[in-house]
Amino acid sequence: MAAARRTVIENGAIATVDADDTEYASGHVVMAGDRIEAVGAGKAPEGLENVVRRIDASGHLVTPGLVNTHHHFYQWLTRGLATDHNLFDWLVALYPTWARIDETMVHAAAQGSLAMMARGGVTCAMDHHYIYPKGSGDLSGAIVRAARETGVRLTLARGSMDRGEKDGGLPPDFAVETLEGALAATEATVDEHHDASFGAMTQVAVAPCSPFSVSTELLAQGAELARRRGVRLHTHGSETVEEEKFCHELFGMGPTDYFASTGWLGEDVWMAHCVHMNDSDIAAFARTGTGVAHCPSSNARLAAGIARVPDMLAAGVPVGLGVDGTASNESGELHTELRNALLINRLGPHRESALNARQALRLGTYGGAQVLGRAHELGSLEPGKLADLVLWRLDTLAHASIADPVTALVLGAAAPVTASFVHGRQIVENGRLLHVDEDAVARSTREQARRLARIAAGG
Repeated sequence: MAAARRTVIENGAIATVDADDTEYASGHVVMAGDRIEAVGAGKAPEGLENVVRRIDASGHLVTPGLVNTHHHFYQWLTRGLATDHNLFDWLVALYPTWARIDETMVHAAAQGSLAMMARGGVTCAMDHHYIYPKGSGDLSGAIVRAARETGVRLTLARGSMDRGEKDGGLPPDFAVETLEGALAATEATVDEHHDASFGAMTQVAVAPCSPFSVSTELLAQGAELARRRGVRLHTHGSETVEEEKFCHELFGMGPTDYFASTGWLGEDVWMAHCVHMNDSDIAAFARTGTGVAHCPSSNARLAAGIARVPDMLAAGVPVGLGVDGTASNESGELHTELRNALLINRLGPHRESALNARQALRLGTYGGAQVLGRAHELGSLEPGKLADLVLWRLDTLAHASIADPVTALVLGAAAPVTASFVHGRQIVENGRLLHVDEDAVARSTREQARRLARIAAGG
């Protein structure tokens, strides 16, 4: 790193989220190129060469960038609809509209979703895209392009559905793919977009949508495909009581046992929601290293219930945070999920001991990196890791009287992002995106949302 261009951050509080939860009341971070070179107390070492920028982080907390582990970017165009529905009724209400999306819409929606997350400290995002209408264009390419434009690291979970209404599923028949078509298109997405190298900006996961929208064959063959190609697996699991009932009626077993029977438990798997899990389910996840994307706001919006996150963590299950699609979490922000995860879990049986502020921050950073299989690269501020980090301003009216900066970030109002870096490149400054015109994105998403509504209405 001797010849690398260095950026020095000094005088800020630092939460490293390393294995020891090391924190500094006033410390420094040195970025050299795309890596973190040094983290410690007090001023940066003297005599550093090739320092191109010094940032005074007084009044700020420096943390690893937030890692989002579950989202559906396309839903940015259908926010605020079906607001009083449970999951199954919500899906039935919205699938006919979603099945009309095209490449232009998906690109605009991805830009909107990524922009909102990036402004709020997300440096690594994932998108579970599972609707690919015939003739809709290159939807995966549109998502990858939007992430590249915004500057955010991306895991694209190439989803699929092959169980339509005629086969007992929820999606309309015209919104699903064939088994063979879904597998072929998924492998082509891995070929085109997956980068397995350290520091990759784009990775791909194999992601059939859910037990009630895909066949057993698609789940099983999808798992085989992912392991043959060395990529991760993602799906929805145990989200609602209705799903539990559905699995028992169709398969004669609960969701976790069904996933186990199709090869869908393991260290290379993570599932969204996992709200309705019993002790044996949690033990199976812990034993196999299967991860969980906890989506507290969406779970509340759809009245799904409270996931047993404290019990999962106690058992050793990897857990990260997810925004979920913005048709069930209209704000589309991950930093608010830190607070919501803590508060909602305290409504459960563990009450005030369910989660604390530092556990919530860990869920949103290291936990997310662990779930995405990137904990060796992301999620904590340690020398050698990628330079993905955020400076949160905590000296304004909203936070100045809260002495503990981590408590201020998690339990206080949404903190402004003064600077956010991905791969050592700054993508946000004083709450504004540096590489995308936010106003243009807002106009584009509004236009495409109206266009989708007209098409869905037959206009």
